[in-house]
Amino acid sequence: MDSDQTDAYLRRIGTERPAAPTTRALHDLHVAHLRAVPFENLSIHLGEDIELTEDSLVAKVVGAHRGGFCYELNGAFGALLTALGFEVTLLQARVYDAEGHPGIPYDHLALHVRTSDGGDRLADVGFGTHSHFPLAFGERADQQDPGGTFRIDETPEGDLDVSRDGKRQYVVDRRPRALGDFTAGAWWHRTSPRSHFTRSLVCSMLTGTGRITLSGRTLTTTTAGGERGSVELATDAEVLDAYATHFGIVLGQVPQVREALFPGGGRTESAS
Repeated sequence: MDSDQTDAYLRRIGTERPAAPTTRALHDLHVAHLRAVPFENLSIHLGEDIELTEDSLVAKVVGAHRGGFCYELNGAFGALLTALGFEVTLLQARVYDAEGHPGIPYDHLALHVRTSDGGDRLADVGFGTHSHFPLAFGERADQQDPGGTFRIDETPEGDLDVSRDGKRQYVVDRRPRALGDFTAGAWWHRTSPRSHFTRSLVCSMLTGTGRITLSGRTLTTTTAGGERGSVELATDAEVLDAYATHFGIVLGQVPQVREALFPGGGRTESAS
């Protein structure tokens, strides 16, 4: 990213260029990103291509004013942090399912970030509901965050288990990866009927008072205290207006859940 692209990205998330790549600056950039760039899987259901290159990801997040899922959001954020002088390493992780089983390799992309003042952080702006601020990478005690109580524990194999409120979220492999390494994982999530991304629509973003989520035609607001309110949007016009008003996403059509592609090439109907 050149200087103009970096400045455009900073305007996209509503923050100033930090004077130095410090831990405080990382914290501010992290929460600003969460409050400006939605976690969304609309490209899958709009038939849009997802290309895991820095230029493509930054063009989508900044130029097209869109969001994305983990590979896109953390991939783009990592490019911004690198341009600002942070030392960034891409890490692959496997997300735990409801039964506590880890998913496929390259299931998730997270960031190991080192700062100029000695900070060593696990940053993640691409996991939906997660920590508002980066987690201390080497800390093995509970870490309090507005998003919950987080903990990073080392596994017997030397990987890192990341937990939220006592529930394991994902396990991180600490070996450095390149953005292209995640292509197969992104393809699986875009095409497999076993991927939750092919079975539903989601667009969700942190707000100053909680979180707002549009899932299909259901618009849900959640306060910091946990209070929830939902409304069903009756018309396509209301859905498109909700995307534009709450997430800054202007669409020409309402996304619909598409058929998922079997890994072997066949198709199955996804459930919404």
